[in-house]
Amino acid sequence: MMFQDFDETSDASQSVSRLERLRLALSEAGVDGFLVPRADEHQGEYIPPSAARLAWLTGFTGSAGTALVLPDRAVVFTDGRYTVQVRAQIDPAAFTPESSVETPVADYLKAHAKGLRIGFDPWLHTMGEVAALTKGLAEIGGALVPLHRNPLDQCWQDRPLPPKGAIRLHPVARAGREAAEKLADLGHAIRDAGAEACILTDPASVAWAFNIRGSDVPHTPLPLSFAWLPVEGRPVLFVDGDKLSGEVAEALSQLAEIAAPESFEGRLAGLAKGRAVMLDPALAADRLREIVVAAGGTLIEKGDPARLPRARKNATEIAGSRSAHRRDGAAVSSFLAWLDRQPPGSVTEIGAAEKLEAIRRTFGERDGMPLRDISFDTISGSGPNAALPHYRVNRVSDRTLKAGELFLIDSGGQYDDGTTDITRTVAIGVVSDEMRQKFTLVLKGMIAISTARFPKGTRGLDLDPLARVALWRAGCDYAHGTGHGVGSFLAVHEGPQSISRRGMAVLEEGMIVSNEPGYYAEGRFGIRTENLLLVEAPTSIDDGDAPMHGFETLTFAPIDRRAMQPHLLSGEEITWLDGYHQEVRRVVGPLLSPDDRVWLDEVTRPLSAA
Repeated sequence: MMFQDFDETSDASQSVSRLERLRLALSEAGVDGFLVPRADEHQGEYIPPSAARLAWLTGFTGSAGTALVLPDRAVVFTDGRYTVQVRAQIDPAAFTPESSVETPVADYLKAHAKGLRIGFDPWLHTMGEVAALTKGLAEIGGALVPLHRNPLDQCWQDRPLPPKGAIRLHPVARAGREAAEKLADLGHAIRDAGAEACILTDPASVAWAFNIRGSDVPHTPLPLSFAWLPVEGRPVLFVDGDKLSGEVAEALSQLAEIAAPESFEGRLAGLAKGRAVMLDPALAADRLREIVVAAGGTLIEKGDPARLPRARKNATEIAGSRSAHRRDGAAVSSFLAWLDRQPPGSVTEIGAAEKLEAIRRTFGERDGMPLRDISFDTISGSGPNAALPHYRVNRVSDRTLKAGELFLIDSGGQYDDGTTDITRTVAIGVVSDEMRQKFTLVLKGMIAISTARFPKGTRGLDLDPLARVALWRAGCDYAHGTGHGVGSFLAVHEGPQSISRRGMAVLEEGMIVSNEPGYYAEGRFGIRTENLLLVEAPTSIDDGDAPMHGFETLTFAPIDRRAMQPHLLSGEEITWLDGYHQEVRRVVGPLLSPDDRVWLDEVTRPLSAA
């Protein structure tokens, strides 16, 4: 059985009737409008089917977005990754698409919600979001109204049940540190923040802190759960007991009291009474703020204390990531070799995704480290489909890889020792000069990030332009970030680090980030080249004034030389590319079959010798 299916999950055929039912429920609740974010109680990117409210109402299945329902209109807000997708998936008779970048929800409300009462589910919006929206609506005589019974859930009669994915222990041999040691460190951080306790709301932080992994959401080993961490006293882990085997329950009971999720609100009111409670305003649901305040507790608004230590990988996690990437790079290289042997027009997007997953499984089993899952739905797009940055192939959209087109495949694996994410864009036959030019400009940006040296305190925001300069000079750009953080057998998208226009977090030693500039010509072709990078410790530079961080490349698979225009690359860029391909041969070559090794040697020949 594959980890990914290719069924069409978007359905906007009932959006009009569902919108009518929702508006009736809003009227009964005494509000004029309602916000429907793509979120669950944990405010994460990864949600179970039971929380897919936005998709149920609108048909839009992207990983980020918000619907706003008003008396006379309904809007779906998405960012630049989903500009084309949202138009294709929603019913224009029900919803209008809007750019969340050009017109944020708060700005739209100011223009269209004067004097209106806008309802929201306080479990589905962060404290920070609610504070900003409340302020904006107050300026125009409106009000943001918490609804503790979600009116959409009243309409969603066939809503799936909450997940009950099994939880397993993540061994110290993979985690690098005992859970008790991590919890003790978190207690010190909570005390230093001036709090008496903290609520961990991010399942990734709970998984990291307790050395557990789950299976509640697709492709990401998260156990949906909350944790109460007091400075003094015993932690409480709110998790469904049906997810715990006897062994796991016994191990966790040594660290914390295990409590049922349905008891969370009631227990929290008692635990928070009279205490200073730490919550991350960017991650915690506003409902938690309500409970703490109502209990007479004091809010300490500070960042999730597990986020930074989770992002700064320890030596064991780094070694695991290198091992996972060696195995995964060999699998991707073997796949690319297979693809190169297939005649144009003989492989479909689905066929390519299925083949890559099968090869990943084979390499994992051979290495004694089975593929636990893919790390996200494989983006397998040819021709115009590749122009959709987050394209998800289905049996309706599936097309063959044709001569003269570019094929983009963005994929990753979840292994016990690490999480991978890699994108390669491949020329099918001979492609146009325009495609080769844009491919090379994207490559120049990727090399610029790979070779960057930067001082302590540098943020992702500071590095992001390096990936875009070559494209900017040609009058081009891409509407997504250049890189995101990556977890250790956890989420493939992990904060706080990123390389993007919003990347305010400082890049620190041990962090893993992706490096994935791109270019997308709507309706024609798309390009993205992605490796994962590890932030290295600062080292001295000859005749320099201060030590500088750099990046270690973790990902090893060939980059298609046929899609390049070498004359656009500088001597230093060609030297980097040739050196990278030499490392690809050294790292993954010994893992390949003889035929694939011959292929690898050919496609990684020095460009300088071409």
